[in-house]
Amino acid sequence: MKKKILVLAAHPDDETIGCGGTILKHIISNDKVFCIYFTDGVGARKNKNNEKEINERKKSAKKAEKILGFKWIEKYCGFFPDNELDKVSLLKIIKIIEKIKKIISPDIIYTHCPYDLNIDHQKIAEATITAFRPQDKEKWKKILTYEIPSSTDYAYHKNKKNFSPNYFVDISKYWLKKKRALLAYKKELKKFPNSRSLKGIENLANFRGSQNGLKKAEAFQMIKFIDR
Repeated sequence: MKKKILVLAAHPDDETIGCGGTILKHIISNDKVFCIYFTDGVGARKNKNNEKEINERKKSAKKAEKILGFKWIEKYCGFFPDNELDKVSLLKIIKIIEKIKKIISPDIIYTHCPYDLNIDHQKIAEATITAFRPQDKEKWKKILTYEIPSSTDYAYHKNKKNFSPNYFVDISKYWLKKKRALLAYKKELKKFPNSRSLKGIENLANFRGSQNGLKKAEAFQMIKFIDR
C-alpha cells in the first residue's frame, strides 16, 4: 500500500543530508513524501546579503525537491528565525506540525535527533514527538530520527545521550541522485575533511553501509513503532 511520509527539517538541506536516499526509496515505491523546513537556514549569519542568500537557499530547496521527487509544504516553510528556535514558543512549532498532521495524516515521520548540537534540530525533534504523542484514532506507525553530519556527530561533548541508530536503509542505488540533490545545496557544503563535506557525507553513507553488509546506507533511530 502507498504510504504518506512526512520529513521535518529545521533548515532547507537537512532533508537531503539526513534522508535524501530514503526519500528516493519511498518515491520509487510510489509513496507520497512531504517535507517542511522551519527556518530559512541563513538568517543567523552576519553578512550584508542575507536576503540574497535566503532566496538562493530557497532556489536550492526547489532544485532538491525536483531531483528527489518530494513536495515541500510551502505554506508553512521558513516561519521562524534561524538558529533561534530556543527563543520561539515550543507550542507555536507544535501547532504548525499538528496542522500539517491533520492535512497529510502521515504513516511515517522522519525528524531530527533530539541530541544534536544545533538548537534548531533539538527543538524540531521535541516539537515532533509532542505533536505525534499517542492519542486515540491516530494513523501513524513510525517515528524515526535522522543524523546530520556536523551536528549529530558534534554533540558528544554536550549530551550524555547520543544518536544510536537501530534502523538502516540501503541507499546504494540512490546515492548518485542524492549526490545531485546535495550539490543543489553546494554553498552549504564544507571542504573535506569536515564531516559536512560531500566526501564526508559519502564516507558516512559508506560507514553506515559497511555496518550492515551494504555499500551505502542511511541510519535512523526509531523512536516509536506502532503495529496498527
